[in-house]
Amino acid sequence: MPNLMLRVGLRHIVVLVVCGLANQAVALQQPTQFPPSTQEQVPTFRADVTLITNDVIVRSNDGQFVSDLVKEDFEIFEDGIKQEIASLVLIHGGRAFNLQLPPSTPVQEGIILPSAQPRSDTAGRVFVLFIDDLHMEADSTPRIRDLFKRISKNLVHEGDMFSMISSGPSSININFTYDRKLLDAAIGKIMGNGMTPTDVITGMQGSRGPSELLYRSNVAFATARKIVNNLSQIQHRRKAVIWVSAGYDLNPFEGSRWEAANTLFEGRFRLDRDQDGNPLTTPGGGIMSQSNLEFSTLDLSNQLNRLSVMANRANATFYTLDPRGLVAGVDIGEMSGQLNMTEWWDFVRRSQDSLRTLAEATGGIAVVNKNDFDAALKRIDAETSDYYVLGYYSTNTDPRAWRRRLSIDVMRDDLDVWSRTAYELRDTDDAIETSQQ
Repeated sequence: MPNLMLRVGLRHIVVLVVCGLANQAVALQQPTQFPPSTQEQVPTFRADVTLITNDVIVRSNDGQFVSDLVKEDFEIFEDGIKQEIASLVLIHGGRAFNLQLPPSTPVQEGIILPSAQPRSDTAGRVFVLFIDDLHMEADSTPRIRDLFKRISKNLVHEGDMFSMISSGPSSININFTYDRKLLDAAIGKIMGNGMTPTDVITGMQGSRGPSELLYRSNVAFATARKIVNNLSQIQHRRKAVIWVSAGYDLNPFEGSRWEAANTLFEGRFRLDRDQDGNPLTTPGGGIMSQSNLEFSTLDLSNQLNRLSVMANRANATFYTLDPRGLVAGVDIGEMSGQLNMTEWWDFVRRSQDSLRTLAEATGGIAVVNKNDFDAALKRIDAETSDYYVLGYYSTNTDPRAWRRRLSIDVMRDDLDVWSRTAYELRDTDDAIETSQQ
């Protein structure tokens, strides 16, 4: 009897196993059915995850800053296409409020941020004080130091984060800090080291103008590009570069230099004859003139444009200040017999125009040919204290659209809105230079 029950039990187990295998075979022959919602889901990938930020200053008709706007009050368009706002930061009185930020990204190498201040001292302003001492004459040193004392008193306030760097022998390199005592101590080290008109006229001449002047400008702009590259790593704040310089002109005093090269030092540096005294002619005939020097104007334009593009991409604004103030004329003792006064005023105009270009291209102001620095610093203080920072991720993934038009609207009437109107994608040359620094 027990053996009979055992055989019956085994027979049932075999039947169950066979039925299970049969059902599994049938299931494998039928196509797998997924819920409709799963079939319709298509994975999407963002091609560009760079947060595009833009400063926005909103004022009422009476010039007062409007500080009660929220994200829903703004609309931002790139090349006419509406973008979704990903972040909004209000900076009011130089302090950050009502933050609506995307997930934070790690800070890249190359910049050292100071330890965080207590929350009550959280800075909403970031300044870089750039001293281009290679383009400010030694005689201007007292005026330069006085200007920076005014900057320390009227612009950089307690709780502001700032750095300070020079292009030349003043050898100032203060990384980002909140300690204003470092600023006051560095002012005494500032020393102008620019070339005088005499230095330019009697110096070595190259195919594109004064060789030393070209070298100095390359050093100054390379330093500025490094500054802007570091600033690009700081997000959600407006970054202001206070650029103190006498400006740039790579082909000044052209006629005076030509005359000096052919007459001074027994004509050893003549530009119209070779070493054997034979006349130099151009393909078109005639004595060689300074036609090659016209490239110096193009060199300067390229430098200014390249730096402005980088600054706009990093959301950094240039405020350029000429410590010469109101220029009345050439200093006594500067080659009065050799220096053509028309060329002198052309030099002043072009050097000031270079500072205007840097400021206007990045949304700042140029303080040139003025002695009232306090009023200018007060305006800069206001512009860097009250503003919004809008951020978005571009929906345009076409890398060929390297220049993008921007437009920001506020959903309220009778308001004056200022913001940048364009930005450009990062180019390969900037990426290569950054990687080599």
